[in-house]
Amino acid sequence: MGIFSRKVVTAQMGSAPVRAAAGASQIGNFLNYTTGTVEQRALSIPTLSRAHDLIASMIGSMEFKHYTRQWTGEEYEEIYVPNESWMDRPDPKVPRQFILSNTFSDLYLYGRAFWYVTTRYSTGFPASFTWLPAANVSTPNQQGPQFFGPPDEVEFNGLMLDVNNVITFLSPIQGLAYTGARAINIAQHLDSAADRYASLETVPGYLQQKGGETMSGEELGDLASAWAAARKTNAIGALNDYVEFKEFSKDPGEALDKLRQYQALELARVGNVPPYLVGIGIPGMNYSNVQESRRDLWLFGAAPYAHAITERLSMDDILPRGRYVEFDIEDYLGSEDSSPIAVEPPVDDMEID
Repeated sequence: MGIFSRKVVTAQMGSAPVRAAAGASQIGNFLNYTTGTVEQRALSIPTLSRAHDLIASMIGSMEFKHYTRQWTGEEYEEIYVPNESWMDRPDPKVPRQFILSNTFSDLYLYGRAFWYVTTRYSTGFPASFTWLPAANVSTPNQQGPQFFGPPDEVEFNGLMLDVNNVITFLSPIQGLAYTGARAINIAQHLDSAADRYASLETVPGYLQQKGGETMSGEELGDLASAWAAARKTNAIGALNDYVEFKEFSKDPGEALDKLRQYQALELARVGNVPPYLVGIGIPGMNYSNVQESRRDLWLFGAAPYAHAITERLSMDDILPRGRYVEFDIEDYLGSEDSSPIAVEPPVDDMEID
């Protein structure tokens, strides 16, 4: 063993209740891991999926830095020291990008995220972790959506865990599953309407009887169904003197398109990213250079979640008092490449207030 290395031991739970050991036995058994329905619904919407992926890729790509602070007489000076081994790869089984991106995802959607300590140094401080999907975690004494602190009881797939080995990350922003529920519902309804409209084979309209014996409602329905079914296989239709096809005076697709554009802007607001980064056209914000777009993404999107992660990892149950961890954001934002990049152009030039 190296001179400066620490002895690593498996996380002990001999003093934990029987139920705690049962909960820990579920960890790593991926057959019991699930993706929450809220996550599936939210990320099925392109605007939210894009916003989520932009921030997840930023947080997942940044490295950790480790430092102490020294008082100079006027201010604190940060003195950087070598990283702990877990700072380069918190979970030895997966890349750092994987565990950090999923940690952000849970913070983004649920307002909190969870790691479990898998090994500890001989000093008692954690040496490695594994990510626990928030959809599988429940806290009986805090149901949400507002979480007031770390939970005293944590269950994983219904079985109690040793709370001393659970690292809870709390977002300063309530989870999108709660704050964005209404916006997500509206977006899904609009997407369903667009899906129905896309399946139309002809321009939308209606059939009107002009003469003859008045048809019943059932007969009119059968006529309309037959007309629609025929249009799916043949673009040419035939009507007698008593029935006339009339187009709607206004195309429903145009109104639907504007509604979807407005809802995309609402989702960008809910998703905490500048609209132009998710392809929503706003006058004067169609293009940006690389550094500016990265800074906007950091300031308006990633920073609250990144600080929630690093502040938790700097607490005294993970690092000795007086030592801290932070993301190397300057390395990420310090690119000299300022060549212009095209942001996805808007579908329409409509101004949105």
